[in-house]
Amino acid sequence: MPPWMREFGYNMERFFDNIQGWQIAAVVIGFILFILIMVAITTALSTIGRIGLIQGTLKAEEEVESMTFGELFESGKPFFWRILGFNLLVGLAIFLLVLILIVPIVLVTALTFGVAMVCLIPLICLLIPVSWLVTVILEQANIAIVVEDLSMLDGLKQGWEVFRENIGNMIVMGLILGLGGAVVGFVMALPIFFTMMPLLIGGVAAAANESPMFAGSGMVVSAVCCLSYLPVLILLSGILQAYIKTAWTLTYLRLTGQSAPPVVAGEEALPEEAPVEESLPDDDMDIQEVEAGEE
Repeated sequence: MPPWMREFGYNMERFFDNIQGWQIAAVVIGFILFILIMVAITTALSTIGRIGLIQGTLKAEEEVESMTFGELFESGKPFFWRILGFNLLVGLAIFLLVLILIVPIVLVTALTFGVAMVCLIPLICLLIPVSWLVTVILEQANIAIVVEDLSMLDGLKQGWEVFRENIGNMIVMGLILGLGGAVVGFVMALPIFFTMMPLLIGGVAAAANESPMFAGSGMVVSAVCCLSYLPVLILLSGILQAYIKTAWTLTYLRLTGQSAPPVVAGEEALPEEAPVEESLPDDDMDIQEVEAGEE
């Protein structure tokens, strides 16, 4: 072991020996509170963004000329707690269901020394498309709550009805948006892997030359590159999610008949038929002529 690694390990051991128990507890509690606060802020912002995208798409379909963020925010206030509560309750239900399924699987796997896990592989593979279908239904339920001003339960029922009555279209759209989004997301995340190259190269050089300088330099370069690309990745991810949410909203509006289908280029609207004047029967015309002659 290189001397610098022994010294580093010795210094870390002395550091942890001098830490008191209450300090560790305070750090852990503070870290947990920080995570909870960040989760709450992220959830609130994502809920506002989801509602804004749905209402923005709806207003665009209604050919509203201009929309401001303030208008979308004000119009989305009545739906905030419904959308937030719906997704929290659904997330909690899914978490409990997964927990109920995982605990028996872990116990059976431990008792059978891993044989049960091999037998459960088909079931685990089946859960992937099932979870994907559930995601599509929940997406339609969120849209129904905002578009049709429904309660959480009614929105879930409406989302299921739209999915059930248009299952073919939903599967096609899910494949396009799901697989397409996964491919685009992977391409966007590729630069993150490349930013790790200086760290790997520095580690190899440090091991070959027994010098920590190369590892430290590689770590600094990788950290700078990663932090530089992170805002770009967040922006691109937001654009991708906005596109997917908008596409799902348009799909819902088309399938429920709440939006007119797009006019194909080159097609002209059919002229309205002129109203046909009702003609009097022949007998009435003869009576009118006789009356006119008598006068």
